[in-house]
Amino acid sequence: MSIYGLEGRKALVTGGARGFGAGIAAAFVKAGASVTLADVLEKEGAETARSLGSKAKFVKMDVTSDADWERAVKQTIADQGGFDLLVNNAGIEVTSLVIDFDADKLRKMLDVNIVGTALGMKHAFRAMKPGGPAGKGGAVINIASVAATIAFPAIAGYSGTKSAVDRMTRIAAMESGKLGYGVRVNCVYPGLVATTMGIQLAEDIVKVGLAPDMQAAIAGVVEQTPLGRLGNVEDMADAIVFLASDAARFITGIGLPVDGGMGM
Repeated sequence: MSIYGLEGRKALVTGGARGFGAGIAAAFVKAGASVTLADVLEKEGAETARSLGSKAKFVKMDVTSDADWERAVKQTIADQGGFDLLVNNAGIEVTSLVIDFDADKLRKMLDVNIVGTALGMKHAFRAMKPGGPAGKGGAVINIASVAATIAFPAIAGYSGTKSAVDRMTRIAAMESGKLGYGVRVNCVYPGLVATTMGIQLAEDIVKVGLAPDMQAAIAGVVEQTPLGRLGNVEDMADAIVFLASDAARFITGIGLPVDGGMGM
C-alpha cells in the first residue's frame, strides 16, 4: 500500500455535492477511501454520491448546526465502520466593497465559514480521539483560501473568514497534539478555480467596477499567478489527498498554498 494512498480510510467531506467538495470526494475514492458527502443540497449531493459508486454515501447537513454534525458523524461511523478523515470544505463567498458591507450577509459568511469549520473540528476531535466512537485518531483538512494571504479587493469579508480558518487550524493542531487526540489538523489555501463560486466571483468583480468584463477579471487573476493559469479542482483535491495520507504523517498546523504562486 502506497503511503500516498488512502486505502481503508473513512472520510466525511462537507460541501460535497458539487465543485471542490465533489472533486475532493472523487479523489478520496480514487485513492481508496470510503467517503460520506455532506451538504444542504440534497438532490445534487445524493446524485454525486451515486456517481462515485459503493464507497460513497450522502447525508444532508447544515454545517452551522451542532445537531446536524452529531447526526452526520454518527451516520459516517455507522455506514463506514469508522471515521478518521474530515475535510471542512463547505463555505460561501459574498463579494462586496468595504463601503457596501451588508451586516446580514457578513454574519451568514461568518456562520458558515467560521462556525461551520469550528463545529467540524469539534465533532471530529470528539469522534477520533482515544475513547471516542471512532477512536483511532486521524486528520482534519480545512479549506481556507489564497484570499487569507493576499489583499484582493472586494472580498474583505470572505478574506477575514478564511484568515480565521487559518488561525483556528493552527490552534486546533496544537490542542490535538498537547492533549493526545492523535488528530493532525492542516488547511489549504486554494487559488481561483472556475467552479460555480469562482465564476460568480469574477462576475461580481465586474459588477463592482473592478474589471470591464469577465475576461479581464480572469486575466487579472492569471496575471498575478506565476504558473500563468487558473487552478482546477484536481490541483486542489490532489494536495488534500496528500495531507490526508500517511505521506503527511509528520505535518500538522500548516497552511498549504495551492495557488500557482499567487500568494507568494
